[in-house]
Amino acid sequence: MVGVDFGLPHFDTELEELGLLSESAGLHPVARMTCKRKAPDPALFVGSGKADEIKELALMHGAKEVLFDQSLSPAQQRNLERHLGMPVNDRTLLILEIFAQRARSHEGKLQVELARMQYLSTRLVRRWSHLERQSGGIGMRGGPGETQIELDRRMIGDAIKRTKDRLLKVKKQRNTQRRQRERRQTFNISLVGYTNAGKSTLFNALVKARAFAADQLFATLDTTTRQLYLGEVARTVSLSDTVGFIRDLPHGLVEAFQATLQEAMEADVLLHVVDASNPNFPEQMLEVQKVLTDIGADSVPQLLVFNKIDALDDQHQPLQMQDEYEQDGIQVPRIFVSAKAGVGLHLLRTALAMRAQQALGPALPVEADVRDLPRDYSGHSD
Repeated sequence: MVGVDFGLPHFDTELEELGLLSESAGLHPVARMTCKRKAPDPALFVGSGKADEIKELALMHGAKEVLFDQSLSPAQQRNLERHLGMPVNDRTLLILEIFAQRARSHEGKLQVELARMQYLSTRLVRRWSHLERQSGGIGMRGGPGETQIELDRRMIGDAIKRTKDRLLKVKKQRNTQRRQRERRQTFNISLVGYTNAGKSTLFNALVKARAFAADQLFATLDTTTRQLYLGEVARTVSLSDTVGFIRDLPHGLVEAFQATLQEAMEADVLLHVVDASNPNFPEQMLEVQKVLTDIGADSVPQLLVFNKIDALDDQHQPLQMQDEYEQDGIQVPRIFVSAKAGVGLHLLRTALAMRAQQALGPALPVEADVRDLPRDYSGHSD
């Protein structure tokens, strides 16, 4: 694993996050190398001297692949593979591979397929570099390699168009479902946050669902929506669990997941879940805000949920479970919880109930929860 420090504040000197991403993709990191540069080398990204060091280190540890923590251009990737004599990939492809492995729903698979094809379309020249150029007579240059590249580009272009059309249909279906919820005057809540902050665990704790939750990056890709009954105001609200964000999230993925992230854009309130036990949580919060700005959801009201307080030692436990946190010069309400241990969830439910009541008004007496109906209620309407 290779990381290059260009003087940016969020540089991961230990390549810890890249290591977690690698393990999530089923890879086994054997060595790490970091270096400093003022700017990327146009040809090899790291320069020829450092490329020689990387090759020596890779051979010493028997590495099968070299992985960069930054995005590489197609030319840099091709040149590095020739120089090192082994496959070279970057952070963007690694995230795409993880998404491809984790996508379960039809929509999620379409979104990942679109992002991968868009990424691949810029790297076709590397895939066909083994084909020879042939000359066929006077004035004839080129050969089957160039013909194959043009054919592949056309095929991928057609596939991208078909996938975009299918995703457009999915987006229309989501909009139809969203309009139905709006007609029912449903209060919509979306969980957002950095990957592995505990969104799915919190989602399961609130709605007693069985959404997949694990201590790994990008455990959840597909949006799951459930109804959450708030007894404090006798209201049912809609709660959605969305894909986690990460530093340098590929723009192709942000564009591809527009249909999924639409839930965050259309929400009445965002539950911004933060891993309070992670020392880098301020930087992670900034990355989440960047993605929210990219998708046009930065103006949606937020409620900060600092999760995983059970992982904090006694010295770092919060003095009070509910306060405010300054974010972009604005005081944002904050609640400390442990979704795993069930601590602080009553405060969160109360805060959500107050917001739902402010938006929808008090519930009408005729609106009864299903649990209040007689046991012999069959649900049929005569």
